[in-house]
Parts: sequence; structure tokens; C-alpha cells
Amino acid sequence: MSIPHGMIGIRHVALFIKELESAVDFYTRVVGMQIEWQPDPDNVYLTNQGDVFALHRVSYTPDPMQRLDHIGFVLTDAQAVDDWYAHMVAHDVRITEAPKSHRDGSRGFYCLDSVGHLLEFIYHPPIAQQLLQK
Repeated sequence: MSIPHGMIGIRHVALFIKELESAVDFYTRVVGMQIEWQPDPDNVYLTNQGDVFALHRVSYTPDPMQRLDHIGFVLTDAQAVDDWYAHMVAHDVRITEAPKSHRDGSRGFYCLDSVGHLLEFIYHPPIAQQLLQK
């Protein structure tokens, strides 16, 4: 069986959040996303004009097996990685791994959002070139 064509990346991520207001503030103020839709006080859908990032308030601790490793934000070039790194440092975001270039030409860093999710900001040449050709 062949794999269908058409996928160019992950365009939707949804997270369970206890501290919803803190997460919305972080992703709008620091990351620059916009609220696309907020159907009620416990659900917010953010966008960067290409992705849908859903935050759903829960009052319980989600099952550990539901754990997410990290969320990756693809950047246009290696300089953008350094610019985003400086931006995060200026906003006192906790950095877990400083920018690093890899043998495959990618460059990225890791940090934590305001409620503890691991984020990766990465320039990955094949993905960036494909997205920029559109």
C-alpha cells in the first residue's frame, strides 16, 4: 500500500491546559499567534495564519500516556532561529537547549512555554524550502 500524497507538515495541535490564561498570554504575546476562535472560556483556538493550535482547559491532570514530547515551529532560515532565541531570552522564557546547528543543515533550540510544554523552534531546510515555494 502506498502512502497518500499531500501532507506537508503538522497543521493542528491540541493541548490540555490547566492554566489556560497563562498559555494564551504566552502564545499571543511572546510567540505572536492570534486568537482565531474562542467558543467558550475553556477553549481557545490560536493561529499563525497557517496552523490551528487548540488549547483546552482541564481541571485534572491528563493521563501520563497522553504526554506530548514537544511542539515544533518551523522557521524560514537559520538566522530566524537566532532571532527567535534572542526574542525568547528577552521575554525570560526558560531555554532548555541553546541554538545548535546539525549535520543535516537544520538549526534549532528548545524552550518551555509558560505552563511547561517543550517547544522547538527549528529551521529544517527541506521543510522550509517546500513551504516557501508555495
